[in-house]
Amino acid sequence: MLVGQGTAEPRSLVEALIEQRHALGGVTVFVGASFTGLFRPEHADALRFVGIGGVGTSSILTRAGVLDVIPCHLAALPELFARGCPKIDVTLTQVSPPDANGNHSCGLVADYIGAAMASARVSLAEVNPNVPFSYGHPLIPAAAFSAIVTDDRPLIEVERRAPTDIDRAIGAYVASIVPDRATLQVGVGATPDAVLGGLRDRRHLGIHTGLMTEALLDLVEAGAITNAHKGIDDGRSVTGALFGTTRLYRFADHNSSLAVAPVSYTHDARTLASLRCFHAVNAAIEVDLTGQSNGELVAGSFVGTVGGHGSFARAAALAPDGRSILMLASTAQQGKVSRIVSRLPDGVVSTARADADLVVTEHGIADLRGATESQRMARMVAIADPRFREDLQRAAKAAGR
Repeated sequence: MLVGQGTAEPRSLVEALIEQRHALGGVTVFVGASFTGLFRPEHADALRFVGIGGVGTSSILTRAGVLDVIPCHLAALPELFARGCPKIDVTLTQVSPPDANGNHSCGLVADYIGAAMASARVSLAEVNPNVPFSYGHPLIPAAAFSAIVTDDRPLIEVERRAPTDIDRAIGAYVASIVPDRATLQVGVGATPDAVLGGLRDRRHLGIHTGLMTEALLDLVEAGAITNAHKGIDDGRSVTGALFGTTRLYRFADHNSSLAVAPVSYTHDARTLASLRCFHAVNAAIEVDLTGQSNGELVAGSFVGTVGGHGSFARAAALAPDGRSILMLASTAQQGKVSRIVSRLPDGVVSTARADADLVVTEHGIADLRGATESQRMARMVAIADPRFREDLQRAAKAAGR
């Protein structure tokens, strides 16, 4: 069974599943990002959880050791579903009210739900009148659902966190890299918001991203984003999901200048290769001295996912005038731990060093593109927190580099 993720989690259906879990027995639930916390570790008494990481409150399950993680790129999910690994028998989906022809929209999140429905034996829908009718994906006829329930509660919202001084410092460095007419892929969080806040004076930016937030909407309303020079989808913002508040959701409703598209389009290598001046801006938990990144594990627990970073990073690095930008604060745990490390945890490399380009901390920018290992190590040490540079230099020397 697959549950729609993020802001499109169908809460009434999930609540019913939880309540009936003992009667159903032996159900495996595929979960993505969650912001509700409805699934709890104690529900593993009758449910088995699988997923691609611990994003949002899904990390409660990974920290408890009850969510079995499938390490894969987000772009790979449609093909995996088609192959039956994992096998999806039932989908639980949130959709918009139908249009005049009786067709529903995916609304807030398109990502991989259509691919899951195509593989499923049964699809159940939750219709919420507050869900915007969005474009950019195949509409779903009511006949595609075995049953439909309604739920009119307010939509799930993802509130912004105020940026710290470190977020603003990183944001300023990243913003200095992004030129006019760049097409952006940006993640969610205070640091990406700080980056976007520094781009209000740019002109004719474009959006092709996995997640659209209100920080991107700010740039649309400021006139910085026009999508006029993307190369494809000119005049149209493209995203796989909307993570924000009512303001963003109202913007999306019946808005033909916005496409909420499936992952087979947002993360497709051929599509990404057609974008001009593509700049992918992503976050990492830690990066080693050669540019390998970990975006998944903290202290042995999954709190992130491979997601789309690999797809976007490679596309940006290969695009004409494109750049792949990886950003992170230089330390964690109130400055006690360096996030620039000599080596990553065994078996956890979310993005390979061969795909590394620019790495940014509050201490500067390390340009790793075309750099040798010794050059990379020197540049990474230079953007580490000064308190850890000597130890990192020593580690590099011990490695014979």
